[in-house]
Amino acid sequence: MMEEVKEVTSTLSVDIQSIKVTEVVKDGDTLTFLIESEKLSGTGVYHVDRTYDDFEWLQQHLFSQEEVSGIQGVIFPPLPVKAQVNASAKVIKQLGILGLGEWQAYCKAMETFVRQIAAHSILGKNNAVEIFLTSSDPPGRQRVRKNIFNRLSQAMEGMRKEGYKDVDEFFQTERDHNLVFTGCAKTAAERFLDVVQTEQKIAVACGHFSTALRLCVEQGEDPDKLDFSKVCVKLSEVFDSIQKNVTSVAENNVSTLGLGLDLESRYQEAEKEMLYRRTCKLVELETTRRNAEKAKPVKKAAMEEVKKAAETEFDHISGVAKEEIARLQAARVKMLQQALVQWCEKQLLTAKESADQFNQHLQAFRGMA
Repeated sequence: MMEEVKEVTSTLSVDIQSIKVTEVVKDGDTLTFLIESEKLSGTGVYHVDRTYDDFEWLQQHLFSQEEVSGIQGVIFPPLPVKAQVNASAKVIKQLGILGLGEWQAYCKAMETFVRQIAAHSILGKNNAVEIFLTSSDPPGRQRVRKNIFNRLSQAMEGMRKEGYKDVDEFFQTERDHNLVFTGCAKTAAERFLDVVQTEQKIAVACGHFSTALRLCVEQGEDPDKLDFSKVCVKLSEVFDSIQKNVTSVAENNVSTLGLGLDLESRYQEAEKEMLYRRTCKLVELETTRRNAEKAKPVKKAAMEEVKKAAETEFDHISGVAKEEIARLQAARVKMLQQALVQWCEKQLLTAKESADQFNQHLQAFRGMA
C-alpha cells in the first residue's frame, strides 16, 4: 500500500510528456480516471486507474514532507476542484469552469496536475509519484494529517500574518502583486464562466425554437400552407445549425481559455499559500530572535543555536521560494499564451465551418424564392 512509501530520491520510469488522463469512468457519484504513460525504456505503456481521492492523497502526501529542506517554499501544483456529476447551478458557481461536467476538459486539467507534479524538481523525486503513475495497486485512501499546509481559510491567524511587514522587499512586492492578481484571476475566470453558461443557454433556446418551428408544419395541398411549411422546415434547419455552432463555441471556450484561466486562478492561490507559509516562518524566526536576546546566560547558548537553525531554515525556504516564483512567472506566460492561441485556432475553425453551412442555407432560401 502507498501508506508505506518511503521518502527516497527516485527517477521516474515514465516519459513525463507522455502522461495522459485518457478517460473518466462514472459509477454513480464516483469518478475513476484512466492514466496512461509510456515507459522511458520504450518497452511498453503503464495503465493505471485512480479516483479523485487518490489524487488528493498524492497531494497531501507531498504536502507532508516536512523533513524535505525548503519544502515550505514550494508552490505546489494546484489540484483541480472535485467535480460533481449533475452539479447544481450554485455548485457550478463555486467550482467554476471545471464544474460544468465537460469531462474531456476535466481530464485535461487532471492530466496537467499530474504532469506538473512529475516534472517538479523537488516533488517529482518523491517515490509516491512513481508508484502513483505505475502501480496497479490502489494508492493509500487514508487521509494524511493536515499540518502547516492547511488552507488559508482555515488559519485563525491568517489575516494578522498576511499583513505582516516582510523584511525582504522582493517578497513584500510579490505578496502585494499576488493579492491583486489573485482577485483579478478569480474575477476573469468567473466572468468567462458566465459567458460559457450564457452560450449554453442560447444553444438550448435555439434547439427549442427549432423544434417549435417543425410543429408548425402542416400537411395538405394548399399552396400557401405548403410554402409556409417549407419555410418553417428550412428555418428549423438554420436554428439547428446555430445551436451546433454556439455549442461548439462554448466547448471551445471551456477546453482552451477556460482551462487556462482556471489554472491561472488556482496557481495564484497556490502562490498565495506559499507566501503565507513563508510569512509564518518569518514570524517564528523573529520570535526566536527575541527569545535569544532575552534569554538568561544559562540558556543563552542553547537559544542562539535555535536561532541559527531557524535562520538557516528560513534562508533555505526563501531561496526555494524565489526559484519557484521565477519558474511560475515564466510558466504562467507560456500557459496563458498557449490557451489563447488554441482558443483562437479553435474558434476560427468553428467560424469557418459555420460560415460554410450558413452560406448553404442562404443558397437554399434563394432557391425557394
